Amino acid sequence: MTSPTPEPSRRRLTREARTRQLLDASWALISDEGTDALTLGRLAEVAGITKPVAYDHFGTRNGLLAALYEDYDIRQTALFDAAIEGAKPTLADKARTFAAAYVDCVLTQGREIQGVLAALSGSPELAAVKRQYQKAFIEKCAGIFAPFSEAAGISSASLWAMLGAADALSDAAVVGEITAEQAKEELRHTILGMVRRSRHASP
Repeated sequence: MTSPTPEPSRRRLTREARTRQLLDASWALISDEGTDALTLGRLAEVAGITKPVAYDHFGTRNGLLAALYEDYDIRQTALFDAAIEGAKPTLADKARTFAAAYVDCVLTQGREIQGVLAALSGSPELAAVKRQYQKAFIEKCAGIFAPFSEAAGISSASLWAMLGAADALSDAAVVGEITAEQAKEELRHTILGMVRRSRHASP
């Protein structure tokens, strides 16, 4: 009588690998069912894990949403930084590359990130997380365009206005209100105008 063949043991993922699996499953879930369907319980079902594992990784739904936004920001920043690094050291090319990279990064994630951003805005805790990343990006923008402005640099108000335009144009491109090229071109002009105004700002 032959012994039964033992079932292969399920490979245990490292915590980092499990987190990556759950984030990927979350993005897929949002794409298929929308952000409203994203709960830790539903994520556990989709990922084939128990609820306690999902709760152990993210704590709450807000924790999961914050992790998704961080995941998006890390990937966006890597793509964006690589594009800016490869641009020529001229205002014209920096503005063109900045506009193209920003819009492309948003389009890469598509409608999924729009749902996450909407959810972030609905909670003071998550809104603070979003603002933290926005402030870091504003500082990055100031550094990118400082060489082309006066010694005082570009005002914080101008940088926030540019970021608002970048988000609005990218959102419009995602939903098809305008084309990606139109969004990039308008953002490029917005950036050039911002820098040129800084050169003529009153002391």
